[in-house]
Amino acid sequence: MAITDWPIHERPREKLLESGPQSLSDSELLAIFLRTGCAGKSAVDLARDLLINFGGLRELLEANIKEFCNAHGLGPAKYVQLQAVLEMSRRHLSQSLKKQIHFDSSKHVKNYLTSEIAHLKHEVFVVLFLNSQHALIKKETMFRGTVDSAAVYPREIVKTALEHNASAVILAHNHPSGVCEPSQSDRAITRKIQAALDIVDIRTLDHLIVADRDVLSFAETGLI
Repeated sequence: MAITDWPIHERPREKLLESGPQSLSDSELLAIFLRTGCAGKSAVDLARDLLINFGGLRELLEANIKEFCNAHGLGPAKYVQLQAVLEMSRRHLSQSLKKQIHFDSSKHVKNYLTSEIAHLKHEVFVVLFLNSQHALIKKETMFRGTVDSAAVYPREIVKTALEHNASAVILAHNHPSGVCEPSQSDRAITRKIQAALDIVDIRTLDHLIVADRDVLSFAETGLI
């Protein structure tokens, strides 16, 4: 049965308009994105099959283009649309967080960094430059690659901090492997950066490792 033949209150679009997006299931939300089904299946049926095949909504959203396009009913156009939607969502969250908070809350810092770098498949080393009230002046991606192989130069961080007239910084990098445990290189570069910033009276508040949805704080674990 086509969705247009369903009772109005059961149709995903009408249900969203009446009760809000939070009232919809994962398959109903995905069905709105898909717009149409395929032979013998409504958009909701197709959405359910896709969620089962991928193992859930998150796995579908994080699939690469080859995995995505191999699924029945999907293709490059849908992949491009989905990536655009995801990026808009990340930017909306990032901008909302920057407007709403000062970085004096560990929870807010973790949420912000998770939205910024948890999804990346490559490792990045970012620095949050803060003013004296711990409000964000600028987020800078200083280096790319693993801490072992990337040239992480403390003097570049000091130089950028002075250019931004920062009073404090928060260091962060991601572990695409999903393992939050800090390596010896992570610990060593943190000490070097902290020592370099201390010379110019700029505080290093924390260094956070973001691995998937887990975040490890050096400050909370006594490593800084």
